[in-house]
Amino acid sequence: MRLLRDHRLARRTAQLFAGLLLYGVSMAVMVESGLGLNPWDVFHQGLAEVTGISFGWVVILLGIPILLLWIPLRQRPGFGTLANLVVIGLAVDGALAVLPAGGSLAARIGYLVGGILMNGLATGLYIGSRFGPGPRDGLMTGIVARFPRLSIRLVRTVLELSVLGAGFLLGGTVGVGTVAYAVAIGPLVQFFLPLCTIPAGAGDGPVRSGLSGISA
Repeated sequence: MRLLRDHRLARRTAQLFAGLLLYGVSMAVMVESGLGLNPWDVFHQGLAEVTGISFGWVVILLGIPILLLWIPLRQRPGFGTLANLVVIGLAVDGALAVLPAGGSLAARIGYLVGGILMNGLATGLYIGSRFGPGPRDGLMTGIVARFPRLSIRLVRTVLELSVLGAGFLLGGTVGVGTVAYAVAIGPLVQFFLPLCTIPAGAGDGPVRSGLSGISA
């Protein structure tokens, strides 16, 4: 039984980090497409433009005050939450350092489509590992849990429109990719999540689900 439990934990941990690394790469690929980013990444890119801090470090540093907002919402970060905070940002910067620019329109469209597909798979992997949601997803679910009269759809819409607007004003890239991501990510996560979710086993211990999360 202990051997089985250890094997399950090793599998969950490996899947978590694979998902987080792929998520960071998918963000970098979409950045290089130049065709638009998801709302949070528009904000990240805008902050990077204004501050001169790298995109990945903006992702990491912004996650800290977001986690502090969990405190009044009575949310507790899981191992996956803390890993999410660090790994994705480092993966974004690493991928941006080696990825060639999109170049032609066809290449940029390929980057966009590939980035969205990878993001859907990455989301399924890291959420399916059952180690907890990322800081931004936890903020959304925490608000809904604290104020049950608010729907998750309303909270997510308000949050994402807010960061999208702020990011656009700061110089983040809004375009067809922003719309494509919004349309495609839900169905993609719905497809990948059941395939990637590791069933709970005896002795796994409590974990915090991030099933609502489709953004880092």
